[in-house]
Amino acid sequence: MNISFTFKNFEPSEQLRDYAAKRFEKLDKYVVNTDNADLQVNLGVEKTRQMADVVFTTDRTHISAYHESEDMYATLDLVHDKLEAQLRKINEKLKERRRGERLASVRTHFFSYDDDQVGKSERQIVAIDNYSPKPMSVDEAAMQLDTLKYEFLVFFNSETERINVVYRRKSGDFGLIDPGVEA
Repeated sequence: MNISFTFKNFEPSEQLRDYAAKRFEKLDKYVVNTDNADLQVNLGVEKTRQMADVVFTTDRTHISAYHESEDMYATLDLVHDKLEAQLRKINEKLKERRRGERLASVRTHFFSYDDDQVGKSERQIVAIDNYSPKPMSVDEAAMQLDTLKYEFLVFFNSETERINVVYRRKSGDFGLIDPGVEA
């Protein structure tokens, strides 16, 4: 992350520069690609007011925060907290949006095989069912499958945040299909 400082009406101490740089470097944990992130910190003093105006830009984000008080260190802390809260909110919205995409409805097709006149089997769709998988743990899905007496259950695994399938095996045990796990 590229951090640049601008000072107005005062010459900052080396301690203030280091403090501000360390404080704002912590924001890079909210950014995926830190090479394209720029943080412009504008600090100013007017009589007894200590002001900080910070602008944070990335490829997809442009946010800013402003605060003023009588102490520059407190001003930096409060402006940092405001920026961090905004970045956290943006990241939560992105997670919710991705989670919503994963919870899209699932379409299930039921097939039957009919023998035609020549003796060949022909596959036909006899029913189509749509539903949205509910978030649950693997144990909850297995209990629900056991009570519903179905052969399989598609669900949204709340622990891994992926669509999974739990199914009944011939032995009576349950199996789990997790398409996101590599063997």
